Amino acid sequence: MFDYFIFYKPFNVLSQFSEEGDKKTLAHYLPHVAKNVYPVGRLDYDSEGLLLLTNDKALTHQLLDPSFKHKRTYLVQVEGLINAVAIKNLQQGVIITIDGKKYTTLPAEAELLSAPPLLPDRNPPIRYRKNVPDSWLSLTLTEGKNRQVRRMTAAVGFPTLRLVRYSIGSVTIGNMQPGESIKLTGTDKQLLFSR
Repeated sequence: MFDYFIFYKPFNVLSQFSEEGDKKTLAHYLPHVAKNVYPVGRLDYDSEGLLLLTNDKALTHQLLDPSFKHKRTYLVQVEGLINAVAIKNLQQGVIITIDGKKYTTLPAEAELLSAPPLLPDRNPPIRYRKNVPDSWLSLTLTEGKNRQVRRMTAAVGFPTLRLVRYSIGSVTIGNMQPGESIKLTGTDKQLLFSR
């Protein structure tokens, strides 16, 4: 019998159960999950949003193997008013550096949002600067390189201020709050591949 959980990882929480210094980990929020349940992929310490945890190794393989190209959507607040050229570059793929080597990202779905998304406030909040505008975009990837979203927005001249993974496949954080977890049913699991 496999277990599946979705978790809204808060800002400044490690995507692991093991302790690392005085940083908060998944163990602070998910003491009820079985010891053989692990996160599928990860979110950086300074990123927020949807994290899937399971002990289903076949599902883990499907979600992590790049050949399956499953979609993950991020809501990204960037510094500055992002323009159509930058959006088009993100859609076509940009050159980033991974482990000292140049890498061209796969084409992505990128869209400027007309208003900030309805998300819980971040704790601590993004430092507000009256003279520096910001904008929000939705970015959907089918690959997951280290700090890829941040590297991509920086490559087009708009550094990331806040990064929230909103969905994996058709499973979303919806109205979840940071630190909240939900146990998925078998039907929910199918949503991971229905997009």
